Amino acid sequence: MKNQDIRWQQRLNNFEKALGHLEDALNISQPDIIQKAGLIQFFEMSFELAWNTLKDYLEEQGFADVKTPRAAIKKGFEIGLIQDGRSWLQLLENRNLTSHAYDERAATEIEMSIRQNYFALLLSLFNSLKALQP
Repeated sequence: MKNQDIRWQQRLNNFEKALGHLEDALNISQPDIIQKAGLIQFFEMSFELAWNTLKDYLEEQGFADVKTPRAAIKKGFEIGLIQDGRSWLQLLENRNLTSHAYDERAATEIEMSIRQNYFALLLSLFNSLKALQP
């Protein structure tokens, strides 16, 4: 049990770093296509660390069926770590599309979603998990 505890806390530290990089990328007001690609990559990393940190925390709390992003998000919503379950499921769906965003229009749409909604969702989960850290 102690190793799992350390694991979710280590992931939380990495999640914080990824969010910092994402925030830096979001501070670029007129990103070119290369910068948008970097922003999307930081979003992908932040999401992967978010759901894996959540999964590790939930497993430490005794929840066994949280092996997928969708299951972890649903359980996080059930216990109050995630406030807006629908937006998180939309974030998951769009995250799955990012690997297929080959054109600038799609990249711009994803960038706008990150700016307008997804960064705040990720940050809120981070803050909820950070408050649980001993």
